[in-house]
Amino acid sequence: MSHCIDGFVHPVPRDRLDDYKNLVMEVAKIWKEHGALDYWESVGDDVHLEGTRSFADVVNAKENECILFGWVIFASRQSRDLVNEKVAADPRMAELMAAADVGFDAERMAYGCFHAFVP
Repeated sequence: MSHCIDGFVHPVPRDRLDDYKNLVMEVAKIWKEHGALDYWESVGDDVHLEGTRSFADVVNAKENECILFGWVIFASRQSRDLVNEKVAADPRMAELMAAADVGFDAERMAYGCFHAFVP
């Protein structure tokens, strides 16, 4: 059985990055509490490579935005589905998202579920 990973990339306004980080630290706790093996988000440092389509292009980032790249690791696809259901139903998530003013726009996020291929 291979791990299952939800991966995502999205922009966040630079001036809201600290607020976003505080939000994500709480969100990560909830995902792990419900069974995710790990939760990571990283801020882009060098997201352009000549001859390729950059993450900034994919999410239509503006000059005042930074790129966040994240992933959540699960034991299996079955575990992932169950954990994501629990997270979606957790009232703390709705409260956190309602209170957050971090400039997150889900329509500009690229997302996918992946299975580990090379360890």
